[in-house]
Amino acid sequence: MSLRLRLLLLIGVSLSLLWGGMAWWMQHNLERQLRISLDQRLVMAAEMVAGLVAENPALWQAAAARGLPQGRLGIAAPLGANGLVCEISSVRGQVVGATPGVPAAGLPTSGRGFSERLINGRPWRTFTVAAHGMVITTADLLAERRNLMSNVMLAAALPFAVSLVGGLLVLWLGAGRALLPLERLRQMLAQRAPDALDPVPAVDTPRDLQPFLATLNDMLHRISATFSRERRFTSDAAHELRTPLTAIKLHLQVLRLSRSEDAAVALDHAQEGVARMQHTMEQLLTLARVEGPCSWDDEEGAEAAQVARLAMRDAAASDAQRITLDERDAGMRLALPQALAVTALRNLLDNALRHGPPQGCVQLTLEANGEQACFIVRDAGPGMAEQELARATERFWRRGEGGSGLGLSIVLAIATRVNGTLALRSHPDGGLEARLSLPLRP
Repeated sequence: MSLRLRLLLLIGVSLSLLWGGMAWWMQHNLERQLRISLDQRLVMAAEMVAGLVAENPALWQAAAARGLPQGRLGIAAPLGANGLVCEISSVRGQVVGATPGVPAAGLPTSGRGFSERLINGRPWRTFTVAAHGMVITTADLLAERRNLMSNVMLAAALPFAVSLVGGLLVLWLGAGRALLPLERLRQMLAQRAPDALDPVPAVDTPRDLQPFLATLNDMLHRISATFSRERRFTSDAAHELRTPLTAIKLHLQVLRLSRSEDAAVALDHAQEGVARMQHTMEQLLTLARVEGPCSWDDEEGAEAAQVARLAMRDAAASDAQRITLDERDAGMRLALPQALAVTALRNLLDNALRHGPPQGCVQLTLEANGEQACFIVRDAGPGMAEQELARATERFWRRGEGGSGLGLSIVLAIATRVNGTLALRSHPDGGLEARLSLPLRP
C-alpha cells in the first residue's frame, strides 16, 4: 500500500468516524427538538382556538345546545396547513366546529393532553384541552411528521456528505503534491547506475526529508568504503601472490632438470598445482577489475569477429583445431572494450574445452540478435542438470576437480556490467550451450 493511500485512509477513516458521530448526535438532537416544536405547535393551535371560544362562549354553548350539524360554525384560522387539523366539540361529544382535513370519524375527545391515536387506519398525534365548556382537539398526521423529519435530515446530512467527499479529494491531491519531493528522490535513485555510490544531492529537499537523505548518503559512503577495501584487498592479494608463484614455478622447472625420474613426476604435479593457483589468482584479479571502476586500456568497441578470434587464440593455444568458428553475421561492432569481451568469451571457451571430451570439438557461433551480438559456445560434454545450471555461475562452484570455479562468474559479471546477458542450457542433442549476448554500438 502506498504512503499516499495509507495517509488518505487514515485521515479519511478518522474524519468519517468524527463527522459520523457528530451527524448522529445532530440528527438525534434535531429529531427531539423537532418533535417538541411540532407538539408546541399543537398546543399553540389549541390555545388560539380556545381564545376564539373565550371571546363569545355563549355563542358556542348555544350552538352545542341547539345541536348544530358538524362544521356549521367554521374556524377561520388556517389550521389545516401541513396536516394540522382542529375540532371543537361539547363535553357531550357533539362537534360544533372543525377545520378541513378532519377525519370523517372525528377526533377523539377522551383524555386530556397528548396522545397518539389510529384513526381510519392512519396514525395521528393529538392534543386535547377543555376550555369554557368546550373540548378543543388539535392533531397532525405522524406520516407528515416523518416526511418533514426526513427532509430536514436530508438537508442537514447533505452538506456533511459533500464536505467529506470534497475533503477526501482535496486530501488526495494535497498528499500527492506533498509527496512529490519523495517521488523525485525515488526517480533520482532509480536512474542511478548500479555501481554509483556517490552522495545524492539535496536539491529542493524539504526539511523533513533532509535527515533521511543524510542517513542515505552516510550509508552510501560506508558501502563505497567497504567495496573499496574489498577491491583493494583482492587486487593487492593477487599482485602479491603473483610474484612468489612465478618464482616457485621457475624453481620447480630448474629442479626438474637436476632430479631423477620420480622426482620429475612429483615436480610436474607441483608445477601443475602452482599453475592452477596462478590461474586462480589471475581470475580473482580479473574479477576484481571487472567489479571495480573500469580500468581497461581501450575504451573503443571492437569488432565481434576479431573478439572471437582473439578469444580462440588465447583459450586454445595448444589445441586450436578443437574450436570451430561459424560467423553468420560479420561486421558487428561491440559497445564495450575489447579486453572485456575477449576475457568473457575466453572463459566460456576454456570452460567448454575443460569439460568436453579430450578430442571433442567446441563450436563457436557468432550471430546478430537485434541490438546485441550473440556468442554461442557449445561443447560435446555431458551437459548439466537443472540444479547444476542454477549454481553454475556461483563463485568457486565447480563440477569435478578441474578449474577454479570463477570462469562463469567472471563472464556473468562482465555481461551484467555492460547490460548484456548470459544464458546456459543443456542442448537437446547433447553438450552444454552457453549464449553470451553483448550490446552493439549504434
